[in-house]
Amino acid sequence: MRAVARRLSLLLGVGMLLLLQACATVKSADASDPWEPMNRSIYQFNDAIDTVALKPAAQLYVKVLPSMVRTGVSNFMGNLGDVWSMANSALQLKGQATVETFMRINVNTFIGLGGILDVASEMGIEKRREDFGQTLGYWGVQPGPYVVLPLFGPSTLRDALAFPVDMKGNVTNSLADEPTRNGLLVTRLVDTRAGLLKAVDAIKASSLDPYSFVRDAYLQKRLNDIHDGNPPSSFDYNEASSKP
Repeated sequence: MRAVARRLSLLLGVGMLLLLQACATVKSADASDPWEPMNRSIYQFNDAIDTVALKPAAQLYVKVLPSMVRTGVSNFMGNLGDVWSMANSALQLKGQATVETFMRINVNTFIGLGGILDVASEMGIEKRREDFGQTLGYWGVQPGPYVVLPLFGPSTLRDALAFPVDMKGNVTNSLADEPTRNGLLVTRLVDTRAGLLKAVDAIKASSLDPYSFVRDAYLQKRLNDIHDGNPPSSFDYNEASSKP
C-alpha cells in the first residue's frame, strides 16, 4: 500500500508540476480553467485508463454481485467515510452536523452490522459529505484554477492541495493490515466507478464536449458543497483569483 501511495503521489506531483509550468503560457476562454489544454490532455489520459481498466472492472463487479450485496458494500464504505466527514464538520464548527454524523456512525456500526445496513438514513439522520477541501473553502480559501489530476480526475488547486490530507484522514489508511487496506482501496474504487456507469455513458453520449460538461458540473457541485446547498447566485473566477 505504501508503494502504491508513493507512486500515486509521484504521478500527482508530476501532473501538478506540469500544470503549474503551463499556467504561464496557456490561455483559455473560461476564467475557471486557464490550464485547459493541459487539463484536456490529462482528461484524455484518465479516460484511456478508465476504458481499459476501471470500466471493465466495474461492469464485471455489477454483473457478478447482486444489487443487495453492492448496496451493502456501498453502505460499508460510506460508513467509513463518515468518520472523516465528522472530523471536517467539527473543523468547520458545524455542531449539529458533527453530532448527527457521530450518531450516524454509531447507529450504522452497532445496529447496521458494521455499516452494511444504512439504518441511520432510515431513521432520518442526514448523511453529510465533508472533506478538507470544503473545510478550506469554508474558512475562505479560494478554489483557484480548475485542475484535472492524473488518475483522480476533476479538482481545483485548493482541492488538489487538500487531497493528501483527505488521503491521510481516510480511516482505511489507518488499518494495520496491508492486504486489508489494499482490498478496501480497490473495492472503494470499483464500487464508486460502478455507481457512475450509467451517468458517464450518458454524458459521453449526449454531450458534444464531455470535458466541459464534467468541468462545469464539478465546479458547480463544489460551490454547492461548500455553501451547504445555498451557493451565491454568481461566482466570478477572475475576481476570486485576484484575492490573496
